[in-house]
Amino acid sequence: MKRIAVDIGGTFTDVAVFDEETGEITSGKALSTPTDLVDGIMHAMDRTAVALRDVALAVHGSTIVINAILERAGAKTALVTTQGFRDIYEIGRINRPESFNLFFRKHRPLVPRDLIFEVPERVLADGSIETPLDEDAARAVARRIREHGVEAVAVLFLHSYREPAHERRMREIVEEEVPGVFVSPSYELSREYREYERTSTAATNAYVGPIVNGYLGALSKRLDAGGFSGSLMIMQSSGGLTDVETARRQCIQMMESGPAGGVVGSIAVADALGLENAICFDMGGTTAKACVIRRGIPDLSPDYFAGGYNEGLAVRIPVLDIKEVGTGGGSIAWVDEGAALHVGPQSAGAVPGPVSYGTGGTQPTVTDANVTLGRISGERFFGGEIQLAIGAAAQAINAVVATPLGLESDRAASGIVEIAEASMANAVRAVTTERGLDPRDFTMIAYGGGGPLHASAVARELTVGRVVIPHMPAHFSAFGMLLADLRRDYVQTHFRFLADVPMEELEAIYRELEAEGVAALETAGVAVQEMTTLRAVDMRYVGQEHAVAIAVPANVAGEDARESIKQTFDAEHDLRFGHGAPDEPAQLVSLRVSVIGKINKPGLPAIASGGPTPPASARRADREAVLDAAVGPVFCTVYDRDLLVANNVISGPAIIEEPASSTVLHTGDVATVNEFGQLVIDVGSI
Repeated sequence: MKRIAVDIGGTFTDVAVFDEETGEITSGKALSTPTDLVDGIMHAMDRTAVALRDVALAVHGSTIVINAILERAGAKTALVTTQGFRDIYEIGRINRPESFNLFFRKHRPLVPRDLIFEVPERVLADGSIETPLDEDAARAVARRIREHGVEAVAVLFLHSYREPAHERRMREIVEEEVPGVFVSPSYELSREYREYERTSTAATNAYVGPIVNGYLGALSKRLDAGGFSGSLMIMQSSGGLTDVETARRQCIQMMESGPAGGVVGSIAVADALGLENAICFDMGGTTAKACVIRRGIPDLSPDYFAGGYNEGLAVRIPVLDIKEVGTGGGSIAWVDEGAALHVGPQSAGAVPGPVSYGTGGTQPTVTDANVTLGRISGERFFGGEIQLAIGAAAQAINAVVATPLGLESDRAASGIVEIAEASMANAVRAVTTERGLDPRDFTMIAYGGGGPLHASAVARELTVGRVVIPHMPAHFSAFGMLLADLRRDYVQTHFRFLADVPMEELEAIYRELEAEGVAALETAGVAVQEMTTLRAVDMRYVGQEHAVAIAVPANVAGEDARESIKQTFDAEHDLRFGHGAPDEPAQLVSLRVSVIGKINKPGLPAIASGGPTPPASARRADREAVLDAAVGPVFCTVYDRDLLVANNVISGPAIIEEPASSTVLHTGDVATVNEFGQLVIDVGSI
């Protein structure tokens, strides 16, 4: 039998296939179809020649959730909350990240105020009920919601993270009065305090719920019609897999599902190469993403803002700490009224696409700049299936950038690339230097269709000494999904002073959360080889407002665990903020548990070995390319990556081509092909 993974991006849809009997991994790629995403999946599947009846497990990651939020294309949604707290969602946190920005705009709620309703009830912070739920008022609110013709309802009652009975009953009432409506109570998504974040999380989940349910339903039908009878699993933003039914209720778990696959794949690469610290750098057609792996574990973000911190919507779910910038191969270059050149965040996407694709695009993109500079072959792009219009790309760059700025065509194209690379470097800084980490201590793992093109330049900008380009980089996020395990994440707010809390009490809560996760995985429909659990706790010094998450021992029942937790917290606080306070008392805020069900997965495929000189058959015709605007055009040796063997050594300037991507080696770079077919690049001139 076979296992497939599908990753939908803004420009391309990728499929990776694992044959469980032979161990062979194959891939397929097709342009995404924004009007019907399932069509793009089927087109990519067709390129793999895999029959759906032979597939035992299908894993899927998609941008449908984040796109619906950013494009404000979700369902008409209402919000029900505790009487007196109607304006929580709109008020937010009153954050103003840029104090002197006259054009600053706070977050825009997904639910308008006239669709926010109050119900008399009150649960206290300790979980006791002060005011019972007024069921008559609740039913009246449900009927008003029905009159407004909403498609989804979010329910947020105060302190429901401690006692969800009122939310649970409100959900039943709404479903009785408004049949067919999607209802999202906050307790199913977050058991943490902070009412604004919980409100925003529930509202966001409800907003995308009908869309996700319709999409997953259509996908399931198309797969079934093709003969698929296996299990369909959904990639979560935490890097684990969940079943479709859970994904339909907790839709926002798919927020960063595609990029999470790349991070999971990077963990496997780092493990195979013995890398303790790695930067995951993913550049696709629409965006570029960065995440950090430390000691083999990716960082989880304590806070996630859909649309960015400044104006985005707070979402409290387990999300890999992935920072994203609107710079991809399809990002559009434009000149503002002040004659300043910009790249993105607008993207040409799959439709109309870059000018060089010849599919109707008229605005120059990063891909067009790379084509014009000779970094991408016009004849062999996408395995030769797409013949790039180099002349049209150059003309667009001249018309939009070069002529208005009085530049030569090559200089304008180089400027587009340089701005894009600076933006991508900032994404990496957001997960390294802004977290108190030194990029020089990391190896960069670069993937996505555009990652290998720009990895060396971004690494130079950050003084990162080594870059790894994995096998099949353009399909790497889909491949990473094949390596993912089942996962459930739970969190429970539990305020206690560390010095006073009975450790047996903590152990009991951890065990209860773990039991809930184990029960969920046992009914997921996929055979699990082994279950493991990870424990963590959010902590802060007494008097602080925000907390830091740290790992805790597998058993915290003893006094030695109390001391270990405090020492770990002091060390992590010192690492992140440059100071710690070992003599100050600490407070527990929230307890976290991750239950992981390990499943059978592919290993990294090995390739044939040879000597340092690449085979003659791997050489392609040399060509001129501009890799550095200050130097101008240089002759680059060009290689076919598929024909390289282990131990081959290639020095820059050079270009290593493969069907869906190209790796650029600048002067001074030296790439060595390792046993897994990965390109390990020692970056020169840093």
